[in-house]
Amino acid sequence: MTRPTTHLLRLLRWGRILAKHGALRGIERDLNTPAPVRRLCRIARIGTFQPDVPDYAGAFEAIGPAAIKLGQALATRPDLVGEEAARNLLSLQDSLPPVDFSVIRREIERSFGKPLSALFTSIEEVPVGAASIAQVHRAVTTDGRTVAVKVIRPGIREKLARDIATYEWAAAHLEALGGEAARLRPRLTIANFKRWTARELDLRREAASASELADAMKGFDGFRVPGVDWDRTNGRVLTIEWIAGTKISETAALAAAGHDMTALAHRLVLSFLTQAISHGYFHADMHQGNLFVQDDGTVVAIDFGIMGRIDRRARFWLAEILFGLTTGNYRRVAEIHFEAQYVPSYHSVDEFATALRAVGEPMRGKPVSELSVGQMLDGLFAITRDFDMQTQPHLLLLQKTMVMVEGLATQLDPGINMWDVSGPFVKNWIRDELGPEAAIAERLREDAQTLLRLPELVRRIEERFPAKGGAPEQPPLPDVELVWERRARSGRGWGGYLLALLAGGAAAWGAQALGWF
Repeated sequence: MTRPTTHLLRLLRWGRILAKHGALRGIERDLNTPAPVRRLCRIARIGTFQPDVPDYAGAFEAIGPAAIKLGQALATRPDLVGEEAARNLLSLQDSLPPVDFSVIRREIERSFGKPLSALFTSIEEVPVGAASIAQVHRAVTTDGRTVAVKVIRPGIREKLARDIATYEWAAAHLEALGGEAARLRPRLTIANFKRWTARELDLRREAASASELADAMKGFDGFRVPGVDWDRTNGRVLTIEWIAGTKISETAALAAAGHDMTALAHRLVLSFLTQAISHGYFHADMHQGNLFVQDDGTVVAIDFGIMGRIDRRARFWLAEILFGLTTGNYRRVAEIHFEAQYVPSYHSVDEFATALRAVGEPMRGKPVSELSVGQMLDGLFAITRDFDMQTQPHLLLLQKTMVMVEGLATQLDPGINMWDVSGPFVKNWIRDELGPEAAIAERLREDAQTLLRLPELVRRIEERFPAKGGAPEQPPLPDVELVWERRARSGRGWGGYLLALLAGGAAAWGAQALGWF
């Protein structure tokens, strides 16, 4: 177990890096920051010169791999780090100097237990991408297919484990301070971050995620997932189909190639809504480096280390919330928040609906380019504070991905109206999933499942209450009150019985002395 002094020294070292990038100024000035945290910030920045404009992304990149991944997670939490910091963290580049290819070769050969030549006829030594957890090389398999080979960096598991242990320690102490820190639930934020990172460190799970998403999106034209080479994939190496296309962020190149930018923006938004709402399983790292556009306009996603899930009930709530906001039905949106127990029941539904109206009305009917994201977020966070809404960990990845998708869609088409694009989709999904026909079908499905469970239920009852055997039925036995039951009923202890025994013995001795016996 790591000692507290080790955690504190790590935090102070990281704090000095944050201070040098001006990233502690917002924490110190925030009225909700606990006093002990402010003191630590002051200690960390002693002797440093802070720039006028904070560079949060640069600070996390300077700290190291675990901080880069944490910064990407915190980009979804403007309520925790502030709107300015969250916006800056969205630009965080997960890139590091590559590991020497000789090390990568040893990793591949050791993980498969065979020479590299038995797997690939050629592999480029210079990686096409080098991130904090893994790096990717282009290769050609022995059967002639061009593939991307992703390899985990040696030693990264141990380094991430050390840093995450300090994150957990710091989050626990921060949450124990109570108040706003407790409401924001930083421990759950770190717990989710730990799970995401664990998934990224097992490339078999990433391969399975890609396969599952490909199955889910088969019916969606214009979105594709590359195929997995399972024979050349294990926990430390992932081999996947090579994708030839233009990065979705290269808008000039896409326009020059004749792509319809508005159609691309709509396709991107609808593909995300299909994943999240229709299937409850979505690519949760849809940044500009993970999306390509092929010549026919198909959007192809790569890098499936971070995936999100939403259960069916939560998807119903989400769809109704989105539909209520697009149609201005703030009362229904407020009711859903209470039904989902996002808002404690001691608050007023009507008051919450009015608060939502104050935030939602200025956004409706406007393109993203005319919206003030800062004002919108300030309003939403004021609502969460005023109505004691705790952070919902299962929605963190969804929030993060929605911000990413909206940003990319705006780059493709600055005039896009997210409400207009998402409204018809959500309306149709609600009609299909919550309409009368859907309700009847759901009821029939549940009742059929109940009927199918009846035989098993009967068997369990028979096991609990077996049939009478061949032996004759035993006669009823009289109830006999046990000593300790009598004592419990009368409230007397063993002392009373001992006293009675002594008194009886004394009486017998006295009678014998008097010659009565």
